[in-house]
Amino acid sequence: MMISVVLDSTITCPTCGHKKDETMPTDACVWCYECEHCKAAFRPKPGDCCVYCSYGTNKCPPMQQSGRCCER
Repeated sequence: MMISVVLDSTITCPTCGHKKDETMPTDACVWCYECEHCKAAFRPKPGDCCVYCSYGTNKCPPMQQSGRCCER
C-alpha cells in the first residue's frame, strides 16, 4: 500500500504568528527555522522531530510515511 505524502505545509511562527507556505524537504528534517517576518529562530517543541511537526499544518515526510523521525 502506497502512502501519499503531503509536501506542502504552512508554518506558523510561535513568536509573532506569521504564517508562511513552505515545501518540506523529503530527505531531511528541519531542526531550526527563522521567521522571515520577525527574524526569530526556533526549534521543534520537546518530543517533536522537526519544526514542521511542531509548527506546521502537516507533519514532515518521514513522520507521514513511517511515524518515525529521520536520524539526527
